[in-house]
Amino acid sequence: MSTDPAPREQRPGLPFAKMHGLGNDFVVIDLRDGLEPPAPGLIRALGDRHRGVGFDQLAVIAPGGEGADVALRFYNPDGSESAACGNATRCIAAAEMAASGRDRLRLRTGRGVLLAEDAGGGLTRVNMGPPLLGWREIPLAEEMDTLELPIEGAPVATGMGNPHCPFFVEDAGIVPLETFGPRYEHHPLFPQRTNVEVVQVLSRTSLRLRIWERGTGVTLASGSCACAAAVAAARRGLTERRVEVRVDGGTLVIDWREDGVWMEGPTAHVFDGRVSAAFLGGGA
Repeated sequence: MSTDPAPREQRPGLPFAKMHGLGNDFVVIDLRDGLEPPAPGLIRALGDRHRGVGFDQLAVIAPGGEGADVALRFYNPDGSESAACGNATRCIAAAEMAASGRDRLRLRTGRGVLLAEDAGGGLTRVNMGPPLLGWREIPLAEEMDTLELPIEGAPVATGMGNPHCPFFVEDAGIVPLETFGPRYEHHPLFPQRTNVEVVQVLSRTSLRLRIWERGTGVTLASGSCACAAAVAAARRGLTERRVEVRVDGGTLVIDWREDGVWMEGPTAHVFDGRVSAAFLGGGA
């Protein structure tokens, strides 16, 4: 992915790429030349939008091993790890496919090995795998019906490698996410915390979605959140299994097929940069 011709030892610091999918932005660090994963303190320092670089998630790339082209790990700005990040997976897949001239790629994540494809027209799709619908898989703190949780608003619980709690509302635009999101992110039913979504059904094939991401806060988009919202709506019988999901940053197409939940949308590789050695010394 790197286009820097100078050997690393001649350019002190940490190279990275900045990418986004519909405004859901990422710092991407390539570890395939032997770098160690960043420590939690450095992740938090890099994630600071005023004193660091800023991101919704940090993604690191490693060798894929048998059965995959690359391996990915994802971290939130608070330093915690997430098994899934759909938009980052699409962004990295798009960059890797562009560099290699390929139109399909297999990426190893905490969610398993995911297939990504060039969808044409500047779009990239990825199979995020089957949704996790059982209370233990999501996970929840105790056994219950995941289609209607015993919480005010009767949200749905869904797992996409990370836990989700979609609430169906009349008007997603008026929900105060800054207070609503953290109230449910830390709900005792979710021992690993949860992503929180407010979902408005626009039609049988269209949803409006706003997002509070676990460990991040309000975001313009989230691939796994869009998948979870689409799955929840289909399970409730509110929509078809293929829907357009309109988030604050744009539109994703989610298609819940027999082989998994496919997500399609645009990606952007914004710039390549280098974190200074002085920052690394203070941030780690």
